This record gives sequence, C-alpha cells and structure tokens, in this order.
Amino acid sequence: MHLLTPAAELKGVGPVTAKKLADAGLETAGDIINFLPFRYDDFTVTTRIADLVPGKVTIAARCEKVHVRSVRRGLTITTATLADNSGKITAVWFNQPYRAQQLQSQDEFYFSGELAFSYNKYQITNPSVEKFAQVPASGSRLTPVYHQVKGLKQQLVRKVLRDVEPLIPFMPETLPEELLQREGLLERGEALQAVHFPKNADDIEAGRRRIAFEEVFSLLLAAQYNKSAHHSLAARPVAFNAAYVRSIVDALPFQLTGAQRRAAWDIFQDIAKDRPMNRLMQGDVGAGKTVVAALVASLLAHHGFQTAIMAPTEILAQQHASSIAKLLEPHGISVGLLTASVKGAARQELLARIAAGEVDIIVGTHALIQGSVTFKNLNLVVVDEQHRFGVAQRQALLEKGDTMPHLLAMTATPIPRSLALTVYGELDSTVIDELPAGRRPIHTKIWNPVSRRRLDEAVKEEVATGRQAYIICPLIDENADNDKKSVEAELQRLRNSVLGTYRIGLLHGRLKAAEKDAVMQQFSAGELDILVSTTVVEVGVDVPNATVMVIENADHFGLSQLHQLRGRVGRGQHQSYCHLVMSSSQKPSRRLQEIERSTDGFHLAEVDLQLRGPGEIYGRMQHGALRLQVASLGDSRLIARAQKAAAWFCESGQDISQYPELAAAVEKCQRITTLN
Repeated sequence: MHLLTPAAELKGVGPVTAKKLADAGLETAGDIINFLPFRYDDFTVTTRIADLVPGKVTIAARCEKVHVRSVRRGLTITTATLADNSGKITAVWFNQPYRAQQLQSQDEFYFSGELAFSYNKYQITNPSVEKFAQVPASGSRLTPVYHQVKGLKQQLVRKVLRDVEPLIPFMPETLPEELLQREGLLERGEALQAVHFPKNADDIEAGRRRIAFEEVFSLLLAAQYNKSAHHSLAARPVAFNAAYVRSIVDALPFQLTGAQRRAAWDIFQDIAKDRPMNRLMQGDVGAGKTVVAALVASLLAHHGFQTAIMAPTEILAQQHASSIAKLLEPHGISVGLLTASVKGAARQELLARIAAGEVDIIVGTHALIQGSVTFKNLNLVVVDEQHRFGVAQRQALLEKGDTMPHLLAMTATPIPRSLALTVYGELDSTVIDELPAGRRPIHTKIWNPVSRRRLDEAVKEEVATGRQAYIICPLIDENADNDKKSVEAELQRLRNSVLGTYRIGLLHGRLKAAEKDAVMQQFSAGELDILVSTTVVEVGVDVPNATVMVIENADHFGLSQLHQLRGRVGRGQHQSYCHLVMSSSQKPSRRLQEIERSTDGFHLAEVDLQLRGPGEIYGRMQHGALRLQVASLGDSRLIARAQKAAAWFCESGQDISQYPELAAAVEKCQRITTLN
C-alpha cells in the first residue's frame, strides 16, 4: 500500500464505497488522508440527563422509542426519547431518517449536540451518535467528524482512515524547513496525524494551525505570482495631460470629493506605464465611482483610444451611458450603448462605428463580449460590479484589444481587508471612502411587524410630499411552507391600506427583461409612487427622488445585501429613510442592529465576514472552489503571517518546483483567483 494506491484496493473498500469516495474526489489513499475533519465530538466528559443545562451537551443514554415522520416533500423529522438512570430527554434530527434504524438496538450510545428550549420543551437538536462500544474506553475520546459524503457513514470514513494511518508519515512536505522553524509549525505528516487521530485538544490546535497556514500561504503566493506575471505583460501607455483633465473637471456640474481625486490620480499613474493596469476601485453605494471611470475614459479618448464599460444589467448600462454622455459629449467625446435591446439596423450601424473607432466609450452588458463586436483601438476595460461576472467573461472582453488593455474593476460591495489581500491579492486597490457633498446619512430603523400601521403612516408622510418609496419582499408568490412575504401579497395589502390611493408598481425576477425595464423607467420618470419589488433593484438603480426603502423580512437578508438595498435611497438632496421590518417579534439579530447603527459599508463588510464567512462577499462559486478546509479568510493575524512568509519565499529565491504539492495548490489558486 502506498499514497497512490487506488481507494478501491484498500482493505474493506468495495466497488460501491470506492464509487462514493471517488464522487467526493477521494480516489487514492493520499486523497483520503487529505480529507480533513471539520469538528470533533468530545466524549471524554458526559453529563447525566438530570443535570443538563442548555448549550453543547454530551450524554450516554439508551433510546427508549424512536419515530420518523415526513412533514413535507424533502423534509423528514426523526424524534427519539433518550434515557439514562437519572431521567429522559427528547432528541430531534432533520432529514436523517436512518437514525431510526441505528437506534433500534438496546445498546447504549453517546449523543452530542445542542440542548435548547424549543416547541415548549427542552430537546437536543441534530446530535451526533456514537455506539458506546465503538468509543475507546481509555485514552482520547475526541472523535473527528467529517463532512458528509453522500451514502458514507462517519464510522466507515474513520475505518478507512485507520487503515491508511501507516502512510501518514510519508505525506510529502509542502513548506520549506526554514519556514516551519520560523513559524513554529508542525511538519505536514505530524499535522495530519494530529487532526485525524488527536490525543488531546492541543494536538487538534497545533495540527489545524499548520494546515490553515499552508492554505492561506498558497493563496497569497498565487497572488504574488499572478502579480509578477501581469507585470511582465506589455500595454500601451496613456500619457497624463494635466491641462486636458483640468478642463474636463472644471466643467463638471459638481465638485469632486478628495477621495475621487485620489482614486483618479492612482489610475492616471497606472495607465501611464507600459504594463497593463490591474486595479480594483471600491466605493460605497453612491460614492461616485462612475464619474472617476468617465474622467479616465475621457483622457483615453483624447489620445485616440477606446474604452469598454461592462455592467451586469441593462438598466445599469443605460444609466451609466446616460450619465457619462451628459458629462463628456459636450467635449466632443462619443458615447455608445450596446445591450440586447439594441437591434436591427441600429445595432449594425453601432457595431460599424465601434469597429471604425468612431465611438470613444462603449457602455454595455454581456453583449460587449459577443463575436460580432470588434474595436479599432480598445485600451481600457472597466468592469462594474465585477463579482457579478465570471473570470471567462472578463477575459473575453480583455481579448478584444490588439494588445492587453488596462483593467479597472469596480465594486460597490466593500471588500474586507483580509479578502483584498488574499482573494484579490493580485489587484492594486483604490478605495473611495467619501460621499459627495450634500448627501445626508440615511436614517435606519428596525420595526416590529405589529407596528405595521405606524410604518404605513410614516411611508405615506413621505409619498404625500412627492417623494417615492421602494418596498422589498423576498419571494415572488405565496408559498404555504414559507412565511416570507411575497410581492403579490404585499401589493394586495398595500391596496387595502392608507397607501392604497397611490400609484403602485410591481417588479420581480419572473418578468421579462423588457417588462422589468418598462416598470423601472416608469418609476425613474416619477409615474409610480411606490415600487413593490424583489431584490432585483439591489444594484445601481439611481432614482434621486426615492427617499424610502422598506425591507420586509429584513432578518432573512445578509448584511451586505441589506446595505446594497439601503443604498438605493439617499441619492438626492432629501433626507432618506430605511425601514427594516422583522418577520417576527423576536429580538433583532446582531446583523440588523449593526445596520441600524452604521452606514459605513466597510465596517459592515468586516462584520459580515465575521458573521457569515467569505462566500457571501466573494461569490459562492469561487469561494467553494478554493476548498479551504481549515483556514478562515476572516483571520487577519493568520493572513498577516502568511503574507510575510510569501514575501520571504519570493525574495529568497525559493524554487517552488522542489515542493510539487505546494506548486499544484498554488497553480490551482492562481486559476481560481486570477482576474487577468
């Protein structure tokens, strides 16, 4: 037996088990050793049922009776009565019907889970279960728990791991000896032994610390390599012309903020170099990122270069094209809009003008990356709300240039510093952290659903003065199994309330694109007073007259999403209000309390990272693909240490090919995180 031995050839692994392991990406003995536990059950100390208090508990008990019922399609509930010599307690499992068969015997089991008061009684929810006889009577009773592999029981995963345990010392080292010593880390084999077969909690801590370091180190090294590779590419420089830029800035109908000036200067310095810019511009909702992009695009037009600006939705593309045209067309700069709605002769004419270089700035949606679109002199690509696009889409637009264009990625979803260093590590970063003059902070308030009448009156007060309101609901249609409010039910309720006399529109994801645009145009033009909508209005829609944002079931939304929705108001000179309506009369969560307290998107992004992890911010696909088993991208101290180590690795001329496993991990991270 060796590390590359196929799983099918391991002792006790038949064809069915081998297939299930392979489906989970575990094809060899080495793969199985690299499959790490995500938590541990500690059966060292048990509590008598009579002495239990709410919280994490472990008991040794028999099952007196067990019952499975199907509540609805896709949901089963298994309920068991557990007993020891001191008393009885109920345990409940969701979607684990196999527990009934497991507990049929009269054997004693360990149960470990969360005890809480629920449905008028104390019960343990989703406890893990181990047969008393299968837990060692002496020594460590820390039992590793592995992520569910469909159809494989924990006991089987542990058994296979026990069979391959003799191979753990042969797992290749991935970090230089000098680095292990400097950081006080275990060797890789020792770390894997410690996490799979811990003798005590210190073993787990030391093993996980080593593996987490390696995961983040690979990510940061990938960012360094991507940055170096990017710096070796050639681009066409765009010389800064102070007099020309000043003439554009002086003609703006508003003053640029200090943050906008600093952001523009960062970009002007980047594009003056003969290597492509690769910059991320972050700015809170309404901070004026589009104006900065327009200012930069005007300098490119002055030098005879074209700029492509890609936005995630048609409404947003129209808005950008319209606002940029207002600012720049008086200076003789041509702005074009290319979306799916531009058809027939008008489309052919626009494509011909783009190819001839007669359009300086082309704003569009995914339509920009189609094969029929060719540019004469593309030298700047701006991607708005860049996390909405895949790597392949950004790449396709960059490939429209004869040489590599400069890239400016923009986002209104603030990125916490730890993510900016890791996942976005190869990008230079600019932050616009000031709002334009005259903008007032939005007043935010949490509402109990029983106060609905008072809330309707508050909305009416604003609408009666000629302002407009958004009302956001999570679902499209009434679902008996789900008490979230739907837009249709809310529309009916509003028509029967004090707001019933006002003009109310409806917007949701099931409308066709043209219908959505028509409703949005009506609202923008002031032909609707209230817009009842799902979260399709989340990004970029600019209606300065809208001053009220009501979010129903606000406790069902993520922090960053609540902040994005709130940013749809407060875009004009009038005071704006955001009302967060709870789904029940329970105490508001920390998430809602934070958003009531703060309008600083960067502070909220850090809180969101703590509360929900990076998937919410970075996008689930990429974050899932990173396959971090131990490290948290919210751990700023770990990231700071790994960043220093990655810099040392590059500066000391280490040869990564000496560490094939590290090289493979770094190459994978490079492919996942690269934007260029």
